[in-house]
Formats: sequence, C-alpha cells, structure tokens
Amino acid sequence: MATTTFLSNATINITQGATSYDLSDQGNQCTLTIGQDSLEITAFGDTGHKFAGGLQSVDVSITFFLSYGTGEVEAALAAMVGQGSTTLVISPSGTSETASNPEYTITNAMLANFTPINSTVGEIATVTANWVGGTWARDITP
Repeated sequence: MATTTFLSNATINITQGATSYDLSDQGNQCTLTIGQDSLEITAFGDTGHKFAGGLQSVDVSITFFLSYGTGEVEAALAAMVGQGSTTLVISPSGTSETASNPEYTITNAMLANFTPINSTVGEIATVTANWVGGTWARDITP
C-alpha cells in the first residue's frame, strides 16, 4: 500500500446566531477530536469490562491570527463566548465533500473562553480557541 501525503488547507466556517464567519484565511492550526463517552455495561459473570457508546464528545481547537474590527477574529470569538449554540463546519481541504475530504459539522458547541489580547513585540499575535460539547456529524456526500 502506498503512503499518501496530505497537505492541509482546512476550511473553517462558524455560525453564531444569525451571523456566519468564514475564518479559513485567519487560521493556521485546526484540531478536531470526536468520540463517545464510554459507558460500562459489565454484568455479573463477565470476565472483563464491557462498554457501550454514550453521548457524543467533541473538542475543537483552532489557532487564529488575531485581527480586530467588525467581522474579524476577535469580534467573532467575543460574540461566541459562553453561548453553547455555536455551529462549526470544518473540512481538511476545501468545501467539496468526498471520502478524501470529509466535512464535519459540530452543532451546539461552546467556546468557554479565549484570550482577546496576546501581544509580544516583534511577533504576529495569535489566539487559540477551544470549543467543547455539542454533537458532530460527518459528511462525504459531494
């Protein structure tokens, strides 16, 4: 089997309320971790632990270049803090869903906090935002 090299170019679209943001050109790192809670279902007589999937778990971490003003990163993130109703649509490379470019939609995620000012002389300011909770769906339908 041949090894495939993937060069990422993630798309990051975020909606809070009636406002949508395409922050793809402002991010330079994106990590999406999905799963399900492990619920123990071990019964009498079992010789090892057994588990079933419970509620979905979601953790999204995105590093953005800080920018200020209407529709920019700082204003967008400030509007999302604590809302618990944010929708994120993330693909590894572009907006056309395929088996090699799955799109993940995370609904009802919450941004608990972020650092709106992160300045160091001589460096480009960035901020890492972490969303938790909600539900996820994977789509590969073109």
